[in-house]
Amino acid sequence: MIKIGEIKERLAETADWEAWMDDIRQDPRKNVQAALAGWQRKKNLRDKQQHAHDQKIEFDASFKENKEDLVCGIDEAGRGPLAGPVVTAAVILPEDCSALLGLDDSKKLSKAKRDQYAALIKDIAVSYAVHIQPPEEIDAQNIYQATRSSMTQAALQLNPRPDIILADAMQLEAGIRCESIIKGDAKSLCIAAASILAKTGRDAIMAAYALEYPAYGFDKHAGYGTKEHLSALEKNGPCPIHRKTFEPVKSMVEPPLSLDLNS
Repeated sequence: MIKIGEIKERLAETADWEAWMDDIRQDPRKNVQAALAGWQRKKNLRDKQQHAHDQKIEFDASFKENKEDLVCGIDEAGRGPLAGPVVTAAVILPEDCSALLGLDDSKKLSKAKRDQYAALIKDIAVSYAVHIQPPEEIDAQNIYQATRSSMTQAALQLNPRPDIILADAMQLEAGIRCESIIKGDAKSLCIAAASILAKTGRDAIMAAYALEYPAYGFDKHAGYGTKEHLSALEKNGPCPIHRKTFEPVKSMVEPPLSLDLNS
């Protein structure tokens, strides 16, 4: 009878069902059946990830007019926070993206996974660019226009120039054909890749701001309006990276209207 240790080693090296596994399926030992069930769960997950991966690649390819066309994905991080920049990323992926199996919307992945994928994306990308739109520009333009401008600048930084832009819920005017994709990070591999670079890039910026402005806890909430952040704002007032056109910051920085009692 094969020892359980040997069975586990062989299962770890096996990607698809093989003939020798028919025998261990009849093995009466509980630990053998547990090992086999664990292998099956992992295989089911891999199959699910592969299916989703293939669908995202097919989605991106469906926008090409020619096989050689370069498709760029664009996404942002940080439209909603009360503080810090909007960070946008643009990514052109290579034909072989097998290293990115399991890549998904950045919000669905752990920080460790996001960091791992970010390194892989930068390593294999045909081209990528990250643009940082500071709070001053967000206040000057409004959040929609500031994000749109940042996405456009990220796209124009790419070399080689893409033939098609797939932007997550945004229509850009960059002199390049652009398609606005609703929930694009769930449908498109290149948009999902851009979402990872935007998210990890912004998180790193906010972690650095947490050291510069320790009273606000930016490393914990990344500038979003959490209870902790609102409490810190109430206690300390806004700091230089707060968005002055976002409430409640706006009410804190604008002087109250004075009443003319003589009118």
